[in-house]
Amino acid sequence: MNYRRFGRTDLQMPVLSCGGMRFQHKWDDVAPKDVPEDGQRNLEATILRALELGINHIETARGYGSSEMQLGWILPKLPREKMIVQTKVAPSAKARDFRATFATSMRYLKLDHVDLLSLHGINNAELLDWTLRPGGCLEEARQLQREGRCRHIGFTTHATTDVILRAIESDAFDYVNLHWYFVNDFNWAAVEAAAARDMGVFIISPTDKGGMLQQPVAKMRGLCAPLTPMQFNDLYCLARPQIHTLSIGAARPSDFDEHVAALAHYDRAAEIIAPIETRLRAEMERALGSDWWAGVWRDLPNYGAVPGEVNLQEILRLWSFAKALDLTEWAKMRYNLMGNAGHWFPGVNAAHFDAAKIRALLNDNPFADRIPRILAEAHAMLHDEQQKRLSESD
Repeated sequence: MNYRRFGRTDLQMPVLSCGGMRFQHKWDDVAPKDVPEDGQRNLEATILRALELGINHIETARGYGSSEMQLGWILPKLPREKMIVQTKVAPSAKARDFRATFATSMRYLKLDHVDLLSLHGINNAELLDWTLRPGGCLEEARQLQREGRCRHIGFTTHATTDVILRAIESDAFDYVNLHWYFVNDFNWAAVEAAAARDMGVFIISPTDKGGMLQQPVAKMRGLCAPLTPMQFNDLYCLARPQIHTLSIGAARPSDFDEHVAALAHYDRAAEIIAPIETRLRAEMERALGSDWWAGVWRDLPNYGAVPGEVNLQEILRLWSFAKALDLTEWAKMRYNLMGNAGHWFPGVNAAHFDAAKIRALLNDNPFADRIPRILAEAHAMLHDEQQKRLSESD
């Protein structure tokens, strides 16, 4: 396994992390007796396989249902000093509620401390305020740190880049978990800002959110050869020294194998991915036009400034990759979460929008005349039954 210094924490972080949101029994808290024995054996085998590979960062969250409880049946039996354990607790309007939720996490994990505690889901300005204001959740987290219950404090986010930058520029956090990978480069400014402040940078769900690359479409397989699409995306991220680790949401021990195989190219990552990236971008230019990607984002407002909160940025991103790279099923999944997943996936899709108001909003955008038509096309292409976040699924 390869390791990188995780920013100011000084932890030696494996470049692949064991994410705890796919091997648990349920997305809700359940009675211990309801966890099937074979399911628990699979979780424990997955953890042991991760450690065998040198993937010693185990991360979970209070919002991951039975994950913390099930991890609490194995982690205390393992050498604590050899593991980096992370859990995540959502900010609350009242700091005492944040502390109570953290106490529940620790009771389930059966550990005296976690190495990394994240404020989970700082996805809008209100949640950032709950965190940073005097007497807020960050102050409570720092008190837990002084008590020895956590070592380092960070945040996770699905927010727009402006909110992420505000959180980073507060200089209040040691690390950040955010989205950035080939099909989502919006947050690069946030990655650079975090690196400039010597923060650890953890990439959330690069495989699934990065195009459902665990089930790659034929076009992506062809364009990414001789790597798999998953391996290309891993190396695309790790070619940047500002990025320290990628979350691998393993559901079974074998889920690490393809990622670990990519690390055979770790020392030559930039060189290996260069011709693949060139092919992918050439195909996007062929399908969308040479001026599309550079121009469409110009002066494109965030969903909060758009009439009806239509999430223009996300809709155009999904449409672009569905049209150019056949990532249609992935785009459908993401598209139909809009308006159905709260602050985790904000804004709404293009089911209803006022074309004239959208056009008027985009005066300085070179594609202002086309975008209303593309919104209609995107809805026709991608609309399906409403989707739920994994945490809301049965």
